[in-house]
Amino acid sequence: MPDLSIVIVSWNVCDLLRQCIQSILTRDVRFHSAIDIEIIVVDNGSADGTVEMLREEFPDVCTIENDSNPGFATANNQGIARAHGRYLLLLNPDTEVVGHTLAALIGFADVNPDVGLLGPQLLNTDGSVQSSRRRFPTIATALFESTWLEPLAPRRLLDRYYMRDRNDNEILDVDWVQGAALFTRREVVEQVGGMDERYFMYSEELDWCRCIKNAGWRIVYFPKAQVVHHGGKSSEQVVASRHIYFQTSKVLYFRKYYGVYTSEVLRVFLLGNYVWQLGVECLKWLLGHHRSLRRERIAAYCELLATGLRAAGLKQHATSRRP
Repeated sequence: MPDLSIVIVSWNVCDLLRQCIQSILTRDVRFHSAIDIEIIVVDNGSADGTVEMLREEFPDVCTIENDSNPGFATANNQGIARAHGRYLLLLNPDTEVVGHTLAALIGFADVNPDVGLLGPQLLNTDGSVQSSRRRFPTIATALFESTWLEPLAPRRLLDRYYMRDRNDNEILDVDWVQGAALFTRREVVEQVGGMDERYFMYSEELDWCRCIKNAGWRIVYFPKAQVVHHGGKSSEQVVASRHIYFQTSKVLYFRKYYGVYTSEVLRVFLLGNYVWQLGVECLKWLLGHHRSLRRERIAAYCELLATGLRAAGLKQHATSRRP
């Protein structure tokens, strides 16, 4: 049994994936020689030569080839099912492991058996700290976060959600951490299962952390381990889909944990936001202000509104677009 299985889900980011794997294989050579690591890449139908690159440059990497994109949660579960390690690290392809991160994660988990999931400190490309630890969102948080109303939100509301009251370099018990790098143990997966595959993209790590925490495990933000996260390089390729999946996943999360009524209030509110934004963009287009940008945004918002932010609309969108 390997000590660590690293699962990377990739979609059309061949060069970044290469850098990610190289960072795993070249960091902390002395530590790597003492443990057994396996790397599993799940490719979601990339068309940029990713699979060919893996075969030629990293023949020891286990590659799972999907003909299309089944979604981030489903693909991670495919990798988890293939993994044999006593620990698992789910890693985005647009990341790079820093220094002795893998040693630090394993070492901390070994001496803290009640920790179910660790989130290393994420760094931006320029080396600054990327916000990655969170408290569970409330309905008030959901009404403001990642909407055009966010600048108007009460400062304390989002400060609490983003944990701005705690130091970035402090080891903390948290509610959840962002999914660019998630370190967990096999016992956790055996107990709670993998990610909820109803989430195509976004909120799957929030949901998974909640399941793990509800099962009695600790979720810990661990800044002694660091990972550079270049951020959103796959989702940047599909602007409309990014909005659709983010907001639909948000509604799904609140339906699962807060009930139908709360999720419907949120869904209608979010749709109203996009109706307003659509109107603003149409007005700016009529006034001749950056018309190509306005055209792109109008198309994205119309596409989102057509889904109704419902699971059925999301399924139809995923079938037709497969981002």
